[in-house]
Amino acid sequence: MAKVLLSIPDKFLGQIDEVAEQEQRTRSELIREALRSYIRRNVTFDIKKVNSNAELLDKLLD
Repeated sequence: MAKVLLSIPDKFLGQIDEVAEQEQRTRSELIREALRSYIRRNVTFDIKKVNSNAELLDKLLD
């Protein structure tokens, strides 16, 4: 697994660590899951937008 170096404000890192501790996860696990969710949400949004645009185009061409 690759490693990535990030710059995060101390206060934000403290919040990340608090959530990780509450969920009994590592900091890395929490950040990976947050990024997975972000990617899923944006890919889903893009697919919906593509489908919506395709429907509009179909209506315009009819």
